[in-house]
Amino acid sequence: MSDQDRDFEKEYSSKDTVAKLRRLADCLEQGKPFEIMIGGERIYVPVRATFNIEHERSDGEEEVEFQFKWATES
Repeated sequence: MSDQDRDFEKEYSSKDTVAKLRRLADCLEQGKPFEIMIGGERIYVPVRATFNIEHERSDGEEEVEFQFKWATES
């Protein structure tokens, strides 16, 4: 992994999750970029980002991921 590679996960309370999703929905609705602090790093999700939902099932566990992806500008 290079210094730029990163894979960070954090669990949030229901209250915090609702607040983040509400802010995200507001940005999407208004066509604005979304900013979020993740593991001490401010992440800017641009309007051009694509959205997908992923479902995984293995070893008696299931996972649903909401993902935004975009190319970084060099």
